[in-house]
Amino acid sequence: MKRIFYYLLALISIAIYSCGSSPKDKVIISGKTKAASTSGNKKIKSIVSYAKTFNGTRYKYGGTTKKGMDCSGLVYTSFKKENVILPRTSKTMATQGKPISLKKVGIGDLLFFKTNKRKNVISHVGLVVETKGVIKFIHASTSRGVIISSLDEKYWNKAFTLARRVL
Repeated sequence: MKRIFYYLLALISIAIYSCGSSPKDKVIISGKTKAASTSGNKKIKSIVSYAKTFNGTRYKYGGTTKKGMDCSGLVYTSFKKENVILPRTSKTMATQGKPISLKKVGIGDLLFFKTNKRKNVISHVGLVVETKGVIKFIHASTSRGVIISSLDEKYWNKAFTLARRVL
């Protein structure tokens, strides 16, 4: 009976914290940011390009591979490829870099969302991949896996909370 209780508790926790992550690899970069440079632009292009290779990957809580990915896992893995180590959860990622207005958002910036209104905390992150016309971002959706969405979509526009620049 205890085993069933703990199993149900684990499932409920996963559903509530849909884009949290496992506690492994919690190395945090400094909150300082660097001015954009040629090498920074190359890093950003590489990060975005790598993130796009996961497009279509199924959602998996705590996932960081082609077998399954969650939102913070996608961002964490993409930045890690360029030796930029971010925290492993979207809530903690939202403390890195510097906040920026949507008017100044560029490719490679991070968008943060509050998708669980009852908790009113940051629970989702996306990586900006396009800013021409509308802001598009890649992220791991619990229902559709890794996809590119637009900030113009009603759901994402309403849930949007914060934009930050790490590089």
